[in-house]
Amino acid sequence: MDFRIFKLSHPVIFIASLDTGCPMKPKFTTLSPEIFNYVCDNSSGGHIPILDQLRAETEQLGEICEMLIGKDQGIFMSMLVRSINATSAIEVGTFTGYSSTCIALGLPENGRLLCVDQSEEWTRIACRYWKGAGVSEKIELLLGDGREVLGKLSPNETFGFAFIDADKPGYDAYFELLLPHMRPNGVMLFDNMLRNGQVVNPGKDDDDAQALNALNKKLASDPRVDSVLLTVGDGINMCRKK
Repeated sequence: MDFRIFKLSHPVIFIASLDTGCPMKPKFTTLSPEIFNYVCDNSSGGHIPILDQLRAETEQLGEICEMLIGKDQGIFMSMLVRSINATSAIEVGTFTGYSSTCIALGLPENGRLLCVDQSEEWTRIACRYWKGAGVSEKIELLLGDGREVLGKLSPNETFGFAFIDADKPGYDAYFELLLPHMRPNGVMLFDNMLRNGQVVNPGKDDDDAQALNALNKKLASDPRVDSVLLTVGDGINMCRKK
């Protein structure tokens, strides 16, 4: 590669490349199972026995276990909750409790997590593991339709962190219902925002991919938030309320 050094009258030196034969390529690492396990094994919180037990039990449920978030996502959320000093959090879509346990572990002892889900069956498993992880005192579970529950929140109820992992066509409604309750600089995470890549060219009959694609575009230009679409798991859109 051909470099030349240019000297100016001021004490500044910069180097410019004249070689245009090497175009810049997107920089990313394709994950294999081995690399994914390496990532988790070399992260703080990558080996918490109660979480490993919860994953194992959930994986025995059959195809429905695909609703479980990735291990790396759980590690990321725990650290993020700690990093923003969140003391209050909300989750829409709890399933068997893996994500909520990770969030609660990131909250301080006096922290509070509100979990919203429609399934009594799956959340019974969550309640067992909340107790096993020592976080049940931080968590309040509300069973019911997400829109109805969020619509009944007290105007004074505020959160520092929110995680949305429920019905995909409902994401935009959850965003609008939750945003007024987020504190300034509060963070919202939306899961499955790449939908296995289907958001790039959503099919006409793919309501989920269409809804997620529309929300990704909305969040990128919404003046009320800053957002970044991350390639963690099946895609996480992370928003900061301004």
